[in-house]
Amino acid sequence: MDKIIEIRHLRKSFGSNEVLKDINFSVSKGEVVCIIGASGSGKSTLLRCLNLLEYPTSGEILYHGQNILEHDMTNASYRTKLGMVFQQFNLFSNLTVLQNCVVGQVKVLKKDKASAEKTAMQYLEQVGMSQFINAKPNQISGGQKQRVAIARALSMEPEALLFDEPTSALDPELVGEVLKVMKSLARSGLTMLVVTHEMGFARDVSNRVVFMDAGVIVEDDVPEVIFNNPSNERTREFLKRVLED
Repeated sequence: MDKIIEIRHLRKSFGSNEVLKDINFSVSKGEVVCIIGASGSGKSTLLRCLNLLEYPTSGEILYHGQNILEHDMTNASYRTKLGMVFQQFNLFSNLTVLQNCVVGQVKVLKKDKASAEKTAMQYLEQVGMSQFINAKPNQISGGQKQRVAIARALSMEPEALLFDEPTSALDPELVGEVLKVMKSLARSGLTMLVVTHEMGFARDVSNRVVFMDAGVIVEDDVPEVIFNNPSNERTREFLKRVLED
């Protein structure tokens, strides 16, 4: 399979606190990989390192076989290849829904406004938000904001989408509408790397589940194995705890 991203011996420290310890894994084209684990296990830091929002302390991040940490690929051009959907939406509050999905295309991809709007409309329609194009973020619900954030990320036409706990800031009744959009993206063949607490989504939608604990990858396998027969005691304890909740 065509590996989009491969991570080798990745480490990240904040001062004396080593948050990621010798991480090795890869994501291939069309895969949906869910990263699960307790808060503080390093999941979000891993995603932020992948997107260069945090710079790794050491190791390699290979994008199609090229180590982006030592090549001339600028952060901006690399980041357009990996869209990011944040926990807190990160929409521009002074822009409308449509403008939020257009601005990056015009500024970063240098597209003209008309074609950027056409692309934005296509993705806003896909996430069920096309009737809200003139609304500002403060006029729509959390679930709607997250769907706009997904459309904005898709409008950059990335090769893969990174989701950092995309439902954890939402009221429980709004979680379903965002997961529904994510499921349909997964079915469409989009490459997705998802940090999530939604065990049902991880079990039903992903091709692989990665369990992290204390800055290391403890287990990386297909959902059936992780959820039904994990090989590691720490994985078993974590799942028992969250599934009982």
